Amino acid sequence: MNRARFRCGIAIAAVIASSILVLSGCVSGSTATKNSRGAEPVASSLAKFYDQRLVWSGCEASGLTCASATVPIDWAHPSTGTLKLALIRHVTTSAKRIGSLLLNPGGPGGSGYDMVSQSLSSVTDAALRASFDIVGWDPRGVGRSSAITCLGNRQMDAFLYGVPSAPEGSDAWLASRVPLEKAYAAACAKNTGALLGHIDAESNARDMDLLRAVLGDSKLNYLGFSYGTFFGAHYAELFPKNVGRLVLDGPVDPSITEPVDFTTQMGGFESSFRAYIADCLAGSACPFTGTVDDALAQVRALIAIVGSERLTSGDGRTLTLGTLGTAISYPLYSKDAWPDLSQMFQGLQKGSASLAFQFADGYNGRNANGTYSEETSVYTAALCLDGVFPPTLAGTRATMDTIAAAAPTIGAIFSYSDWVHVDIACQNWPYASVLHPEQIHAKGAAPIMVVGTTDDPATPYAGAVSLAKQLDSGHLVTRRGEGHTAYGSGNACIDRIVDSYLVNGTVPSKDPLC
Repeated sequence: MNRARFRCGIAIAAVIASSILVLSGCVSGSTATKNSRGAEPVASSLAKFYDQRLVWSGCEASGLTCASATVPIDWAHPSTGTLKLALIRHVTTSAKRIGSLLLNPGGPGGSGYDMVSQSLSSVTDAALRASFDIVGWDPRGVGRSSAITCLGNRQMDAFLYGVPSAPEGSDAWLASRVPLEKAYAAACAKNTGALLGHIDAESNARDMDLLRAVLGDSKLNYLGFSYGTFFGAHYAELFPKNVGRLVLDGPVDPSITEPVDFTTQMGGFESSFRAYIADCLAGSACPFTGTVDDALAQVRALIAIVGSERLTSGDGRTLTLGTLGTAISYPLYSKDAWPDLSQMFQGLQKGSASLAFQFADGYNGRNANGTYSEETSVYTAALCLDGVFPPTLAGTRATMDTIAAAAPTIGAIFSYSDWVHVDIACQNWPYASVLHPEQIHAKGAAPIMVVGTTDDPATPYAGAVSLAKQLDSGHLVTRRGEGHTAYGSGNACIDRIVDSYLVNGTVPSKDPLC
């Protein structure tokens, strides 16, 4: 599935390099933190959660400590059950410490724990590490926190990579997806329980306020990427008085419907794909020739060949068009990965699907040994709760058509593995949506920085412009360029402005257009 909403440039590099990260367990030695209720009132039924003490112990790499926090499964009914959130932090030793800075990579389904444990120096610079305790956490349903469970590994292989009997994109194929998605939704409900109904953005935002409190901060300082901006925007709406310094990088627009969101997103991928093709043709080892339009026609022809030749992986899986769409999308997140996308196409031209499966597996959270992370399931569960989807296959088909029109080269096959799955799954989801499209204003919040990239494939720039206008205190900062999200991408102007805001509270008087 095209989980097109999380910061995955580092993950791409890991897949390409075939690196393996081994995580160690926590070690002995612990410290406790004090709490802060903040400016917003706390209901008496929630006091025991806000007053808990975190106990930190050394873990992972040198200088990192871990803890777990207890939160209600259902914030509206806190007595009905609890779950655990796994936290990891890098503590600053500077006397100029400001407080904690929470990080979220997006997804939904991305691991903030892994972001800190594996990529701390890539996603934060020295200025932030000196000024803040850098804190990552696995949101509800994810990884080391209380996690979602849906299908077993072999069942996931069949669900994601199974070869359909009807041609992909046909009405018969759409109809064949219904029993598969019903079974998937039922398995998620059976194996996860009540937590499945509370993986929504507002529940995550309330978790964030509790984390702010138990970390001892009166205000929340936050750096959220991609879908993590959705958490941050809802946090500002729910707790405007507790907003400290919030950076929303590569934002999701909360005011648009899911069909419009998916269509806009796929249009963003098409734009980035055209940019990739232009860059490829200007180089010396491009698998395509002629003008950009010539090359796009060659891509469409190659897609048709792949759809008919049934290329296989070393373990016997067959490359479907939906899987190919997922594989193409993965390297589009970062311009640095474009040469690897060319290598994938060169392989396909020679009849090899090896790199295509590596990219698709990376995107789907499938490990080399055939096991899966829960990212795909969290992605689906969260979107079903956070959005409103067409309730019938006629609506599914209508949005497929608009996606194909907005992204004429790659949109159709992207929709096979993303839109079709999510929409039909949500039509059969055991829990109703809890959020609807609406503008977020966060009245009374401190200045909030919204960062957008002009050719972001996954969260198109229009979303950043829209969210900055919606927020009463929103400030737009634009990065001109390619790739998903801006901070830490090599743009010194963006890094300087974000650092100045987070460290000093300074917002630019106008958009710097970096």
